[in-house]
Amino acid sequence: MQTSDGLSLALGGTIKSSTAMAEVTRRLLDYIASGAIAQGDRLPPERQLATLMGVGRSAVREALAALEILGIVTVRPGSGTYLSGGTSDLLPQTLSWGLRLHADKTRELIEVRHGLETQAARLAATQASDASRRLLAEHTRTMEQNLDDLEKFVTADMMFHQELAAATDNVLLRDLLQSIRSLIRLWAERALDDAAYASLTLDEHRAILAAIDARDPSAAAAAMDRHMDSATHRLLSTLTE
Repeated sequence: MQTSDGLSLALGGTIKSSTAMAEVTRRLLDYIASGAIAQGDRLPPERQLATLMGVGRSAVREALAALEILGIVTVRPGSGTYLSGGTSDLLPQTLSWGLRLHADKTRELIEVRHGLETQAARLAATQASDASRRLLAEHTRTMEQNLDDLEKFVTADMMFHQELAAATDNVLLRDLLQSIRSLIRLWAERALDDAAYASLTLDEHRAILAAIDARDPSAAAAAMDRHMDSATHRLLSTLTE
């Protein structure tokens, strides 16, 4: 890992542009392309990147989310962000879409996510392995234990949904959901901003888990539909703030 001064120089110093997220993404791409880090290496923490470039952590988080949906980095909750591989020929178009994503497109993505998550719950009820069910229960317990630590709560929430999607045994559905979650991640974190919402979200996840444990696809889909109704309402409220 480079020294702080060397990393600051590699990243171009403090950002003064009004389009901070786009500039952070550009600089991270330049940094990765320079060969300063290798595939599998961990990127510097969000806090350090934000300090070195003189931007808020939200700009760094959005930039990393854009790079994640492109397959350039992998975000591992509780561990960090790692360089996962190269880019594709579609990088310019895909990156442009990700960087220009505003409220209207975000609203459409939230609506699409609702349907996909509901279908994922339906499939997981019949396809989930015992190991997946144990992981879903573990993530639910972590949420329960961190009602007063929203950062850890949100991470456990995200891991619950990732495991549920993986449990469907449908790779396309899993990847579509991962891409959508990456694009709306910042909005989702803003939406879950107090203990009352956390408690409601926990109850909704318990209901989903109970239906999956009972191997009842209709109940699982209904429980996820209720959860998505609630989550969608909170997410859409952030788009108008």
